[in-house]
Amino acid sequence: MSETALLRSRAEALGQALPPLLAAAEHLAATVMLGEHGRRRAGLGDEFWQYRPAHAGDSARMIDWRRSARSDAHFVREREWQAAQSVALWVDTARSMGFTGDKSRAPKADRARLLALALAVLLLRGGERVGLAGAATPPRSGRGQVMPLAEGLLAETDADYGQPDTTGLVAHGRAVFVSDFLADLAGVEAAMGRAADRGLRGVLLQVLDPAEEDFPFDGRTIFESMGGSLRHETLRAGDLRDRYLARLAERKERLATLARASGWHYHCHHTGQAAQPALLWLYRALERAA
Repeated sequence: MSETALLRSRAEALGQALPPLLAAAEHLAATVMLGEHGRRRAGLGDEFWQYRPAHAGDSARMIDWRRSARSDAHFVREREWQAAQSVALWVDTARSMGFTGDKSRAPKADRARLLALALAVLLLRGGERVGLAGAATPPRSGRGQVMPLAEGLLAETDADYGQPDTTGLVAHGRAVFVSDFLADLAGVEAAMGRAADRGLRGVLLQVLDPAEEDFPFDGRTIFESMGGSLRHETLRAGDLRDRYLARLAERKERLATLARASGWHYHCHHTGQAAQPALLWLYRALERAA
């Protein structure tokens, strides 16, 4: 196939996938809608949030004397935090994300894109600036940003396994890395080190297929990477199960430890689970990372 024909084929595939992804992301975001100002906390802003009792160290000009006159205590009128954050999303588009252990179940890439775009919808509705790691889709606010994000998330790479891209990350912003994290973790460590150097905090969401969690293989089995670069044949796959599960648990713990050391948050989600809890975790974890 010529390069022109290949490009046209990919463009047609993108056009077919875009509307369903947008619709699914909007629907998923609606199921966990947290209000117009979901990430509410005290800070700089014009909108009243709540009264709280005055603390030692609060200046006299912070006290709301009208509210305080109605009781024996002094109260401070807090305003809602409204400083928009820049949130960069990196979603693994490598071949490994195309795996599914069951034809009736969507591949990991579909779930990863859905969660990332639904998260973006929630953040944009809350006034945040959202973009994709890399230079193509810088963080912007507003509903008009949803379409460029969706288009960017549908891109694919030919690599078997992906590594986080930290180009274009805004200093002191937030980052979201979504992947199966089955590549060499040295790349993840390096990416998080670069992010830490720029004052970024964020979340690691590992997306796995149930077959990768349970290893339901036995007898003669051929294991091959999605891109075909790795291949292993065994006559007794069941004998590998315990070692595989131990290695997977070790990898998860390493990711969790790396996240804790960097002030990030880690969670593992698999495609046999509902998407809503993972989306809610992402949103809340970003709030804790602020």
